[in-house]
Parts: sequence; C-alpha cells; structure tokens
Amino acid sequence: MKIVFFGTPEFAVASLDALVKAGYDIAAVVTMPDKIAGRGHKLIKSDVKVYAEEHGLRLLQPEKLKSDEFVSTLREIDADLFIVIAFRMLPEVVWQMPRLGTFNLHGSLLPKYRGAAPINRAIMNGEKETGITTFFLKHEIDTGDMIEQRSTPIHDDDNVGTVYDRLMNMGADMVVHTVESIEKGTLTLQPQPDGEFIPAPKIFKEDCEIDWTKSAEQVHNQVRGLSPYPAAFTTITDINGKEINAKIFQTAIAGPVDHEVTCGEVKVEDKKMYVSTGDNWLEIISLQPAGKKRMLTKDYLLGYHPIKAGKTEQKS
Repeated sequence: MKIVFFGTPEFAVASLDALVKAGYDIAAVVTMPDKIAGRGHKLIKSDVKVYAEEHGLRLLQPEKLKSDEFVSTLREIDADLFIVIAFRMLPEVVWQMPRLGTFNLHGSLLPKYRGAAPINRAIMNGEKETGITTFFLKHEIDTGDMIEQRSTPIHDDDNVGTVYDRLMNMGADMVVHTVESIEKGTLTLQPQPDGEFIPAPKIFKEDCEIDWTKSAEQVHNQVRGLSPYPAAFTTITDINGKEINAKIFQTAIAGPVDHEVTCGEVKVEDKKMYVSTGDNWLEIISLQPAGKKRMLTKDYLLGYHPIKAGKTEQKS
C-alpha cells in the first residue's frame, strides 16, 4: 500500500513515525512551505519536513494545493491512500484522488469541536473528556464518516500541553490501526450524529486576554486551555502605577471574594498572589512578565508589587 502523508506540526510527526516504523510505504510527505521568521529572517522548516529529511522521505511543499504541477505530481505517485493530520484544507481534486480515500486524524470526539483549535477549546470550555477521531474527508470540513474514536479524561491539572501530548501519542497508535483496518477491509463507518456540533475556531489574541469579571473557573479554564502556548495574558499594575503585560501559565481557584472587592484587584499573602474574579479569588502560580523569563509567582513577588490586574473597574 502506497501512502501520501500530509502534515505540518509535531502532532503529525508522531503518526508519521508510527507508520514508518510499522513498515508502510510512505511514497511522499506533503508539508507547508518553509516560513521566514525572526529578526534574522531565517527559513523555518516544519516539524514534519525535518522528520522527512532525516528519514529520506520524498518531500513536497506546494504553495498552492490546486496547482496543476502539484496535482499532476500526486497523480504520478498513484498512491492508494492519503492521510491528513494538522494540515490545510485539501481541495476536492486532491482528497478524492486515491482509490482507498483520504482520512484525517482530528484532536476531538467529533462532531464536537470541529475546527482548528479543538484541544484548546475543549479545555477552555471546561470539558472533562476529549479524544481523537479518524474520519474520511468530504466536502464540509470535519464532517466525514467516522472510522474510529478513542477518548481520554481531561484531568483538573491538565493544560493544553499535557492533553496535546497525550492525544498525539494516542493518535499515532490509532492512525496505524486505521490503516490496518482499511488494508484488511474491516472498516465499520459511522456517520457523525446531528445536533452535537461545537465549533473550535482558531485562537486569536482576543481569546487570550483575561477578563477578570468572569468567574474564577472560567478564567482558570482559559489559562489551562492556552498554556503553555500561546498563553493567556493580562495587564498588571504595580504600586507605582506602572503597567506591564504578563502571560499567565498556571492558576488555582481559591476562596470567595468580598462583594466590596473590585474585579482584578490583587492581594499578596504568604508569598502568594491572588486576583479577584467575578466570584472567587484566583491564585496565580506561574507567569511571565513582558521581557522576562517564565517564573513562579513567589520569585516574581521579590521584584514586583502588583495591586491590580486587567483593565476593568467592575465590582464583584
């Protein structure tokens, strides 16, 4: 069986590596073109490209997925199956090409959390469970017939980093199992049920700024769902009135606030920092002030004297 693999980030590398180790014929790997980044304008390779080069796999980096040259190249390869993980949306002329179809690995229990940021959004919404799904592509994004699903709990101390790693490893095993099922013809496809759709759009900057008028649980889940990257952030004002932005990486819900306390008010007790939300105090355990390294709050408090977080003046 000849396979063309489409992917870009580390999440996709685990599955590609599992397929290679299982002995499958990876006829080509398709990934994003190199990006120019940083002050030195260096070309940055995707994680999938790095892996492909290290293992001598044929590499394709099309600028346009509908280009005649790219489509022609895929036809010449004549692969039996395409696999897509964390890549751009494929045009129909591409995903309909292989005789055995094109399947995708998605980081959610579809039909919940269709979109670009399923892991982030599940945690930000306070879900207690998530998982992975393999499904065949069709016209509408993330809507095809499901091949296999596996679930995992979202623990209270999980963040997007820990869940990402868990799903990445689960996904690698499930991708190989899915290919085996396709190869053996033992598939049992299941249409996605109606009425359970939850969107998972891409994360933007406005999703990362903390609104301290929300409940402590909402802010806590926002921090978890964005940690360690891209990270929730807030403005912190010190005793001298100086404002800085800070990324917040870890929090814990503490006791209820007094109704006379303003949302975003900071209190420091026993080398710990608490911020008032719409209902409870939220302890800030680790953070990164702009221009500094990530640090524990007890170390941050050695050089800073915060009195307020955020820009709101609303009462709790």
